[in-house]
Amino acid sequence: MSILSRLFGGGGGKPAAEPEIYKGFNVFPEPIKEAGGYRVAARIEKEIDGEVKTHQLIRADVCQSETDAQEISANKAKILIDEKGDGVFG
Repeated sequence: MSILSRLFGGGGGKPAAEPEIYKGFNVFPEPIKEAGGYRVAARIEKEIDGEVKTHQLIRADVCQSETDAQEISANKAKILIDEKGDGVFG
């Protein structure tokens, strides 16, 4: 399955897990399965003025373990939130 189909809902894989709430943002670690392991990726969401804003984070990092990729994905999302705050959406 291509990255684009996974990003835009063509996955049909696992159901969405509960997000980790970090500084008012919802962080969904969503590593992408690839031939060499799991690509670090996460979805960041926050409701701003009644509208849910979403940012898809995809890194070049690939991990052998899905568990490691989920942990690293969450950590990378938190770093981005710390650096940009609401600016992550624009």
